Parts: sequence; C-alpha cells; structure tokens
Amino acid sequence: MSERNRNTRPTRRLGEWSVHPVGTGAMTLTQVPGWDEARAIRTVHAAVDAGVTLFDTADVYGPAAGCGVNESMLAKALACYPGSAEHVIVSTKGGHLRPGDQTWETDGRPEHLRRACEDSLRRLGLETVPLYFHHRPDPKVPYAESMGGLRDLHDAGLIRHAGISNADPEQIRLAHSVLGDALIAVENQFSPGFRSSEPELEVCEELGLAFLAWGPFGGMREAKGLGERYGAFEAIARERGVSPHRVVLAWQLHTSPALIPIPGASRPESVRDSAAAAELSLTAEEFERLERTAK
Repeated sequence: MSERNRNTRPTRRLGEWSVHPVGTGAMTLTQVPGWDEARAIRTVHAAVDAGVTLFDTADVYGPAAGCGVNESMLAKALACYPGSAEHVIVSTKGGHLRPGDQTWETDGRPEHLRRACEDSLRRLGLETVPLYFHHRPDPKVPYAESMGGLRDLHDAGLIRHAGISNADPEQIRLAHSVLGDALIAVENQFSPGFRSSEPELEVCEELGLAFLAWGPFGGMREAKGLGERYGAFEAIARERGVSPHRVVLAWQLHTSPALIPIPGASRPESVRDSAAAAELSLTAEEFERLERTAK
C-alpha cells in the first residue's frame, strides 16, 4: 500500500501515533490447537495490506506454555513482509505467566518486568518496545510498585510508551500519576456482551488515553442466532450485506473516539473483514438499535 493511500484512511490517536481504527490481536495466530505458522504469517501480511498498523502480542501467548512463541512468530512475519512494515506498531505485555499446566499466574515485581521486557526485545528484534503493557495486576505486589517498574523501563529507554491492561478506574488514575505522559493506553475487555469496562473507557476519555478493547466479539459464538443481545447486530449485518463481526466493530468505533478494538484472527479472510469495519459508518438509528440490545 502506498503512503498516499494509507494516509487517506480514517485513523485513531494512540499517543503520538495515528493508527488504523482497528488493530489486530495476535494471540489467536498461535494460541489455537494445531496452529499453522505459514497461515499465521499470511494473516499478518493480509492485515498490513489492509492498512492495520497496530499488532498486540504478549510474552505469555502460547501455544500452551511456549513463552514468547507469539512474539517470535509476529517478528518473523513482519520481517518477511514483501513491502515496508516500518509504519507498524507492535505492542507487547509482561507480568502474566503460564507455568505449563494451563493455569495463569501474575508477577508484577519490577525486577520481573525488567527481565520480561528484555526478553521481549530480544524476540521482537527491537531496541525499544513501542508500547509495553503491564498485563494484569498482581495481588501480591502493590500496584504503584509495578507502575514504578514500568516507569523505570521507560526511563531506561527500553520502552517508548507504557500501557496497562485489565485495570480498574482507580488503577488507571494511579498509573497516570506515576507514569504521566509515558502512559498512553489501557487494554481491557469490551464487547456487546461485556460492557462492564465502560467506567474505564470514560476515564480514558477524560485522561486522553486510548482504550484498546480485547475480546470485542466475546459471546458472539454462543449467542449466534439466539437471543436479543446480538439479534440487532445480525439484522443490520443482513441489511448492509456485511458480517455481524464487522457491525460489532463499527458499533465499538461509534461508541467512543478513544476506542480501538483489537480483534484476534487466525485467517487472512478474518483480518481483512475486521479491518474493513473502519469504513462502515452506522447511522444514528442503527446505533440506537444496537445500543438498546447491547445494554
């Protein structure tokens, strides 16, 4: 894609960057049974071709306990992209652990975040992580201490910007007080079936932070063709001749200018459909229909 065409697309603000309104969550590229590296690479390339500029990964994304597999795959895919990928922003995360038995643990100690960040840099082939998230609060470590660890990473030049994930409003404000302008994003779950992060979204709007929505399709598979919550999304999708998933993302983009959904994908077709949601403008009547059923 030419620079001229890229610049004509709608964008969202992520700190100093203007990014495509829909990012790509990289977890499902590898954290699925029998994942296919060649297909994962094709999916990443299709996303870049579609204009996606933000890829979100984490050191803990598997498969299983394969620490760093997702980061390494994403780095390989971007390195072999046939055009320029210099405009692509990679965010990764640290502070979450999978010891190998399908359980999840947390480690928010500054010394762990430092080691995790250095390992991510090595796997990603970067000198500085563009955006580094504290993955999940650790109940064993005071949150301010973990945020101080992020601040140290920023001050050492290991990360360009910081983010926090799975945080509540109080934690967002605390992180902002510790990190200041280094903090640019919050990544929480948000979907028509999971709207309990609306208070966090409001804080992000107030503080000028981007809100990255993970799990934006949460509950769709179980509710497909059933119930009222997703019925309006399916109806509007039929009327518009697009997928219900595209309508869900368009609804999210309509909900707040701070919101950047990061849907996962494991096939090129899926990532292209998600990226196309940036071009789907909902009417006021359509948005109200969706709001009434998504509450």
